[in-house]
Amino acid sequence: MKKIAIFQSELGVGGIQKSIVNLLKSIDYDKFQVDLYLSRKDRFWDITFPEKLNIYYLKPTPKLYSFLPFELAMRLLKYDFEGRGEYDLAVDFNSYQVSCAVGALTIPAKRRVMWIHNNVQIKLENEWKYRVLWNFFKGKFKYYDGFVPVSRALEAPFGKMSGVQDKPFTVIENLIDVKEIREKMADEPEALELDETCLNFVALGRLCHQKGYDIMLDEFAKACEKRDDIRLYIIGGGPDREALEQQCVSLNIADKVCFLGHRENPYAIMARMDAFISTSRYEGQPLNIMEAMAVGLPLYCAKNLEKYTDGLEGREDIAKAIVEAKKVEKKPDDLMEYNKRILDNIAKLAESAE
Repeated sequence: MKKIAIFQSELGVGGIQKSIVNLLKSIDYDKFQVDLYLSRKDRFWDITFPEKLNIYYLKPTPKLYSFLPFELAMRLLKYDFEGRGEYDLAVDFNSYQVSCAVGALTIPAKRRVMWIHNNVQIKLENEWKYRVLWNFFKGKFKYYDGFVPVSRALEAPFGKMSGVQDKPFTVIENLIDVKEIREKMADEPEALELDETCLNFVALGRLCHQKGYDIMLDEFAKACEKRDDIRLYIIGGGPDREALEQQCVSLNIADKVCFLGHRENPYAIMARMDAFISTSRYEGQPLNIMEAMAVGLPLYCAKNLEKYTDGLEGREDIAKAIVEAKKVEKKPDDLMEYNKRILDNIAKLAESAE
């Protein structure tokens, strides 16, 4: 039986957190012993993990360590892994936190890999806080044996910005728990009042610069000038909510856009909508698009998102597409072959540690 150690900061709200939850619920525990190491006990979803999953908590890491050169942080930060034995594979799933990197790089293991969740080149251009952290933790990359981007579009930007050219890259997309989505849609009624005479769009994700909601509202406002029977429902919270609500007022679409905040079960809402919309500036591999596919919603996604999602047909002009949109029959995708391919690739990754 192969042994895998996975390091993640916490299980709060976010795409990385949702991705690891889906992964941990899908692994074949008859073939793999999986130990999950968390830095914090934050938890957003009501999660029932498999009984065979072992969960350990690392000692708290002071924030100061994020602002130390990585080599120094690795010398100072010590974790006790006594009695755990040697792992076949150690995974830094988070890829941002110093605690996850130090854990994955110091635990006894035959092979160590880091997941890549974002287009780091665009992220560095757009987020000054990330640029600061990158300058401190970029020294860690040389210690890994390989890297796992969640879409092929992430490999080249990461190689360019990190300077990593001599390590293997293995693309493994994010798993989608279609069973959970379908069961929650069926089991949990949603009291949200909708005007069924309108064409109702839904967006899902953190309200932040990366997700491009400001772009979405501009495009939606243009479409509202041409038709009055469209509505937009936004699921998620984040630092940009107040500014986005003010933008709606400025664009005179506040009566057509509804901010729903965080929802533990967004799928019951999505199932009642007519279409899904996304205008993210950049992504890793967007879970929300795949979840919309599982629900069966028609997709209205910006053209730049095609490279992050295989088979996606993006829209050159979102406003024009919204104006021309019609209600159509939903066609849920079970994503069976997609998820099987991912699990097969994860198994190969673990087995390659031999």
